[in-house]
Amino acid sequence: MYRNILVAVEPTHAEKHEEALKLALHLAEGVNSEVTALTVIEPLPNYLGPSETNRKNETRAGEAAMAALRKFVGPLSEIKTLILHGAAGPEILKYAKEKRIDCIVIASHKPGLSDYFLGSTAARVVRHASCSVHVLR
Repeated sequence: MYRNILVAVEPTHAEKHEEALKLALHLAEGVNSEVTALTVIEPLPNYLGPSETNRKNETRAGEAAMAALRKFVGPLSEIKTLILHGAAGPEILKYAKEKRIDCIVIASHKPGLSDYFLGSTAARVVRHASCSVHVLR
């Protein structure tokens, strides 16, 4: 059914990782699909310090996220892992378009007040993706 499946993983919502990966693997069963688990490290605001310090912190955050993601999927897993830097929604959509992803699996949280003004990452992906999106609640 799907050949390229992307699982968008939010590092601070680890409780949803297993469910999202299980769904992606279920969708990939018997089709020889490629599954990629991706997380996006958002840049720190410049007012938090000099940009060089921010870059070092983002690098450390990316390395920690990759280690956690790789540990979660297992060192021998065939699931590819990838860390991107930037705004989560646009980075997920850009990667999906560039790699011709035909299904995105993403978890959603219960929306808070800020989500009504800014929109959550899952909502942005659903609105703008050119492929199927499976949203976990």
